[in-house]
Amino acid sequence: MGQLLKPGQKLLMNNSRIACTVEEFIGGGGQGEVYKVIGDQNYAVKWYFPEYLREDTDLKRRIETLINYGAPDENFLWPLDLMISAEEQEETEKSFGYVMLLRQQRFKSFKDFINVKVHPKFRTLASIGYELARSFLDLHAKGLSYKDINFGNVFFDPDTGEIRICDNDNVDEDKAPGTIIGTPKFMAPEIVRGEAGPSSYTDLYSLAVLLFYLLMANHPLEGNLDSKIQCFDLEEQQKLYGEHPVFIYDPEDDSNRPDPERHKNVIRLWDFYPRFIRKLFEQAFTTGLTNPESRIRESEWKNALIRLKDSIHYCSNCSEEIIHDFENSDETSVCWFCKKPLASQMYLEIGSQKIIINHDTELFLHHVDKDQQFEFSEPIAKVVRHPNDPSRSGFRNLSDSEWKVAASGKEFTIEKGRATVLVPDMEINFGKQTGTIKVLNKE
Repeated sequence: MGQLLKPGQKLLMNNSRIACTVEEFIGGGGQGEVYKVIGDQNYAVKWYFPEYLREDTDLKRRIETLINYGAPDENFLWPLDLMISAEEQEETEKSFGYVMLLRQQRFKSFKDFINVKVHPKFRTLASIGYELARSFLDLHAKGLSYKDINFGNVFFDPDTGEIRICDNDNVDEDKAPGTIIGTPKFMAPEIVRGEAGPSSYTDLYSLAVLLFYLLMANHPLEGNLDSKIQCFDLEEQQKLYGEHPVFIYDPEDDSNRPDPERHKNVIRLWDFYPRFIRKLFEQAFTTGLTNPESRIRESEWKNALIRLKDSIHYCSNCSEEIIHDFENSDETSVCWFCKKPLASQMYLEIGSQKIIINHDTELFLHHVDKDQQFEFSEPIAKVVRHPNDPSRSGFRNLSDSEWKVAASGKEFTIEKGRATVLVPDMEINFGKQTGTIKVLNKE
């Protein structure tokens, strides 16, 4: 139970002067405790231990700076205002906290995912990864770095893939020194060796570790070398994560391959994902281990995770998700789960993109307009079933543009709100780009 604040205690937002009442204790950590409070709406407040305030003398200045910056995007549970005690308004240096939006209960801890307490679909995992990359790009674009990306700071909705990033009081201007250097296993090798402090470059390393856990359910450096350690003391951790880090799937060094007994998940998942995803991880944890400038940028992860989501379809036999590798189609012609051959499947090829057409597929502006990168505000098309024949499906036009369609030697238009049945070799002009319906796993 919380020790710092009591239910019913009165608090006051320092700048807006909004009065709040403590309702309940939510949780605690090494810096302080988090409580639900009620003001003009429900909020959360992080209240600091006095001993932590004595240790981190720059904390108040840092939080005030973050309040002035404003949240990089809606995924951050960002400091909105300093919070002080309504009864002790003159003692803000000794006792204070900050107020943020309250995290909804639908958001689950990343630790719950690692401990297999929640089971998101692969499509959801791709969405979570995309949102992580997007949010940290937005943060870095403001000249800030997070400095402590790890399991405990990320929450997600297992149904939608939405995320929330908390503990933003560690954020500061890029490369600014602070009391936080990161969390073990997530710190970049140069931090582990004591050669550098946290920065946007070390954030990129931590982000790649988080994404590897998300998709591969394993740490990228924990394989046979980790299994051989008898006493996992500080010296051994320094070697594994800092002095001699070896990626478990380093194409040039097989000394740290996953242990068949301890690392079954990553062995199964590594080959499940398409080659383009594996190549990014190879770069992140080979050259990226020693050269921070060669680490995978957030925009590269965003593009890859969109591509990954567009490559997902469903087995017609067992309904399990399949991720098709367009570069190695023969490797994904059989269901990984039921081991049966996959049925033919239509997809839309538009420019360099290939979007598999499922019952739940939606197209967004970035799919049909190369000038609108990462535009997900509203779908411009969605798949609908034929009302008289459920085996046939089509795209319904949700955009404000009229589509021009050519199929079977005929040309016609599809207005907003109308749908067209999809057939192989159909061409659809969405306005700025034309896509073609093609078929994979042809029978």
